[in-house]
Amino acid sequence: MAKAPKREWVWLQCKDCDELNYRTTVNVQGGFPKMELSKYCPRDRKRTTHKLKRK
Repeated sequence: MAKAPKREWVWLQCKDCDELNYRTTVNVQGGFPKMELSKYCPRDRKRTTHKLKRK
């Protein structure tokens, strides 16, 4: 049998405008991580805090 994947695709959602700007993979082995990153938001045209969002 095949093993379950250890990485999962997630979206990075802007906290200010709630737009899904980036897509990345995270390691879900051992639980789903909760992290916030400072990324560029094209809608606001500045760096804002982005949080993980599963789709």
